[in-house]
Amino acid sequence: MNNSAVVLENAGRAYPGGVHALDSVSLRIETGEWVALMGPSGSGKTTLLNLVDGLDHPTSGRIWVLGRDTTEFRADDAATFRRETMGLIFQQFHLIPYLTAVENVMLAQYYHSLVDKGEAMRALEAVQLTERAHHLPSQLSGGEQQRVCIARALINDPKIILADEPTANLDEVNEAKVFEVFRTLHQQGKTILIATHDPTLGGLAQRKIMLRHGRLVEDRYSGSSGPRPARSLGVATTS
Repeated sequence: MNNSAVVLENAGRAYPGGVHALDSVSLRIETGEWVALMGPSGSGKTTLLNLVDGLDHPTSGRIWVLGRDTTEFRADDAATFRRETMGLIFQQFHLIPYLTAVENVMLAQYYHSLVDKGEAMRALEAVQLTERAHHLPSQLSGGEQQRVCIARALINDPKIILADEPTANLDEVNEAKVFEVFRTLHQQGKTILIATHDPTLGGLAQRKIMLRHGRLVEDRYSGSSGPRPARSLGVATTS
């Protein structure tokens, strides 16, 4: 797939009753791109993320991630691939309540390889939370908990970062801190795919993809003269 991090070819996700959460979406995301998935509730943003990260499986079409055809993966294959290549950030924090911030970060290391507290502390430093490393989630603000989640997602140096509404529960001050983290990650060359309603976060992204009723309706690059229509998106079918 050349330099592409993610390729979807006519990818769809249908449910019983004729409901199409995603309807024949084709797109290509290159390595190092920061892409914002935007659109109203029910437009297919989260479904697209879940198909890319392997938490869900397409009912039609094909998906390649980092050159691998993930459509063929079994559940355990998808879990291993996700653990080794992706960092996931959710709207809900999913922190273990009886573990400290640094221990929550180290938990991700445990499932990946070996635990290294020094690395976990450096991950917290990257999100400006060193001083809160030994606090429990109940002792952290919502914004601090979200930054712990980001540190946890980054601890294993993932090639792709996927985030679902990462600022939805944050106040303006903590939003700004999370924005800065994503700016830094993009400068470091990470591939970032974010589903968001937040126009500010969407505006910071290098590229904005609009979904509506499960279909890709607009693909706009920052600084471009205008939107690139969905029908012009080309994808390769062989690696």
